[in-house]
Amino acid sequence: MATNTPPVTPNDAKRYPISIMDTTLRDGEQTHGVSISGQEKLVIAQKLLKEVGVDRVEVASCRVSEGEQLSLRKIMDWANREGFVDRVEVLSFVDHTASVDWLVAAGCRRMNLLTKGSLRHCKFQLKKTLAEHLADILKTVQYAKQKGVTPSIYLEDWSNGIQQSPEYVWEMLDAIKDYGFERVHLCDTLGIMSPAQVEEHVGESLRRHPAMKFEFHGHNDYGLATANCLVAAKLGVAGVHLTVNGLGERAGNPSLAEVVTCFKDHSNRETRVDETKLKEISRLVETFSGKRIGANVPIVGDDVYTQTAGIHADGDKKGNLYESLLSPARFGRDRIYALGKLSGKSNLDLNLKKLGLELNAEQHKKVLDRIVELGDQKKIVTTDDLPFLIADLLSAQDDSVFQVVNCVITTTISMRPTASIRVRLRGNEYESIAQGNGGYDAFMTALRKIAPEMGIRIPMLMDFEVHIPPGGKTNALVEATITWEGDLKTRAVSSDQVLAAVKATERMINTMMKRNLDYIQPKADAELALQSAT
Repeated sequence: MATNTPPVTPNDAKRYPISIMDTTLRDGEQTHGVSISGQEKLVIAQKLLKEVGVDRVEVASCRVSEGEQLSLRKIMDWANREGFVDRVEVLSFVDHTASVDWLVAAGCRRMNLLTKGSLRHCKFQLKKTLAEHLADILKTVQYAKQKGVTPSIYLEDWSNGIQQSPEYVWEMLDAIKDYGFERVHLCDTLGIMSPAQVEEHVGESLRRHPAMKFEFHGHNDYGLATANCLVAAKLGVAGVHLTVNGLGERAGNPSLAEVVTCFKDHSNRETRVDETKLKEISRLVETFSGKRIGANVPIVGDDVYTQTAGIHADGDKKGNLYESLLSPARFGRDRIYALGKLSGKSNLDLNLKKLGLELNAEQHKKVLDRIVELGDQKKIVTTDDLPFLIADLLSAQDDSVFQVVNCVITTTISMRPTASIRVRLRGNEYESIAQGNGGYDAFMTALRKIAPEMGIRIPMLMDFEVHIPPGGKTNALVEATITWEGDLKTRAVSSDQVLAAVKATERMINTMMKRNLDYIQPKADAELALQSAT
């Protein structure tokens, strides 16, 4: 017997449409700790239907609360104005008039009726026979149609039912085929199915009832949700149910981004989803739900288009050898070449090209060595950090005569910051401890205490600027630029703001020494200053 949509393979010339129902705002909200407000639901529903391009959204469960009904009404008001009224659905229950009246009062006209798809659920949860359950279903459906509501049906726990009590499932399907349901949702409620089981049981359902529009509703308890959706799609189901970021109870539902991408690349099923909007909707739902997604989550994770190993960057530089169908441009994103301890020459070259910068061989090696050094310290260098790092290294002096050997700065809430420093000048070491109004002020106070002993005078600080790359990263490299008395300007880079200022000060003293500036005191003046200081 033919199925309602012909089975497809990736090599078929023709593509067959498949309906995408996004249930982020209903099933996805069952994620532990997630509660999405009415206004947030409206924004997400608008984005999903107008911009992302899903076919339908399931946005609520009947009779949950007055707040849920109010949020549904707002969504339906918008849907009516924008022409999406037939693409908004609500989960309802076998309760004759109660659910139908609830959703009708909110202006909704499409319901997904939750029924028992396994003998165990019917027998032990409802404590009814299948005949009694079917009678209740029919009564609810008839009332819904009287009210102008279009019903579809969920077979809850169908995956257990089809394996443990197949006679129950077949009898139920035989009965409801004449009830007038628009779609029949086959639910892997506990996410127990493997792709082979989906192929067997969804396939048999399609063969027995080719006129029914079956949709697959999966869960990800074994991490097989995407694979199961792909198999169901190849078999010819009319639709699948997905959530943004894979939200949902326990391990969640199939991910919208993963599944629609797999459909395009690994089947001949066609969706209306705009792939360039997947990252945007992922971020929006992440923000509203409070559930952060991993950086390595396929398609939408922050790191999934980042090449780290130098050999990969080299291959891409020489001919995009590490590109696949999942190109970042396809999803409106950019390829990133990480800078760290695994970086090679090509990682740096590709980042320099992106910034429009050029370095000679010596400068290139110096910058790359510093990147690897920072990587060994578990520090991350971004493309935005690179100009700071280059400027810092190229302005560094190899013939330094002054060094800050050690510096411990302690900052507390209720006490003044303290700095303990040890410095070296022309082979001689000096130590000092002082307090200040801030960490850097404590360092400078300690340095000024030993300046007479070292025979130098610290110039006045005229201006102090701190620059942090865009992006809001708390671990970003910080560039401190300090202007000193006499129009002397020094700058340095560190992942710590205070230490960047310390390094800029170190650079200032070395510049003074190199230029033989008048801040270097004659020995007699230095001895006099030392006596007055002590």
